[in-house]
Amino acid sequence: MNAGLKQYIILALRSIRYNLLRSILTLSIISFGIMALVGILTAIDSIENSVKSSFSEYGASSFTIQNSEQLIVRGGGFHGPPQSKNPPISIDQATDFKDRFPYEAFISAYYEVSTWATVKHRSNKTNPNVTVIGIDENYLSAFNENIESGRNLTKEEIISGSNYALVGKSLVKNIFNVEDSVVNSLISIGNVRYRVAGILESKGQSQNTTDNKVLISYVNARRNFGGSDGNFKLNISVDNPENINFAVSEATGLMRSIRKLKLSEGNDFAIIQSEKVVEEMFSQIRFIGIAAFFIGIITLLGAGIGLMNIMLVSVNERTREIGVSKALGATKKAIMTQYLTEATVICQIGGILGVILGLLAGNAVSILLKSDFVIPWAWMFMGLAFCFIVGLAAGIYPAIRAGSLHPVEALRHE
Repeated sequence: MNAGLKQYIILALRSIRYNLLRSILTLSIISFGIMALVGILTAIDSIENSVKSSFSEYGASSFTIQNSEQLIVRGGGFHGPPQSKNPPISIDQATDFKDRFPYEAFISAYYEVSTWATVKHRSNKTNPNVTVIGIDENYLSAFNENIESGRNLTKEEIISGSNYALVGKSLVKNIFNVEDSVVNSLISIGNVRYRVAGILESKGQSQNTTDNKVLISYVNARRNFGGSDGNFKLNISVDNPENINFAVSEATGLMRSIRKLKLSEGNDFAIIQSEKVVEEMFSQIRFIGIAAFFIGIITLLGAGIGLMNIMLVSVNERTREIGVSKALGATKKAIMTQYLTEATVICQIGGILGVILGLLAGNAVSILLKSDFVIPWAWMFMGLAFCFIVGLAAGIYPAIRAGSLHPVEALRHE
């Protein structure tokens, strides 16, 4: 480091110490602006990583067909499948689609029996927040889910509606003790008892998955919990991702044919692609990022104005000191450099504190989402660069004013 620059930095730090209260106030404003910028953008990166991870398991080659208007759920203690103004997708329509779809794919017909069920095991029971899904034999393959222990439901058990179930990891933790043997144990959903066939591997919590769930045969679900018509969804996982757009087009035409829609009628069903959902989510998230960027910039501008006022007060209070320096041979350039360095050092210290606090705040979201620690290098360096620019801009006028003082008049200043 240049000896002269080092001396200027030492003088700047000394000045900060002598004007501690004002310096802390300015540092706090700058730190808040950078913390808001880095913190929100770090949180956004954490959310994006979590979403990408979740949907990578779901698959870019997957899409879902469901009723286009799912408005309400039934009242009562056991909330049934979503209701709709349009005709539900029946099991016959779902089966017809599975038989006629021309592409190589895993196709699963399923429906949400409840998202508010209570599950019991002996004296333990869950809160009324368990998702119960009636599934067919292809459900695990279509959703890329695996069995951690036990086994999958067989096709015969699904068709016959046997009282066997697959349970998620969160559910196991909630109602089973550590020493309990989960597989082959009995659980109750409402008044219906099920034997646990297997435990699902954890996939975390996302828009498409939950570990707090029970999977049962769709035949059993219709028999025990009503919904004989059902409101089925179809999940299609195509073997070749390159065929996804053709598969979606084919699925649209096939479902229109199965639903007997006229050419003049619009679709009464919706096709949702996981990739499109991710893109839509990211576009919304980016709006938040832009807002965070402008919040940070506005805060830094406010901090810059505050810093300039503090530097002007400092110039006024140190007028005699400036006069002594000039009398001893300090040039206008040296005085200006001293004040510019002081303003820049204050901004950089505030920026570094803001970056640290922003990383901690933003990665709290990573901890909640159980995703990797995120360090947004680009935003960190950009934030520090903005701090440097703000420091220079805020220090220019006070520096010019200090450098322009006449030594004799400065020495006479009281």
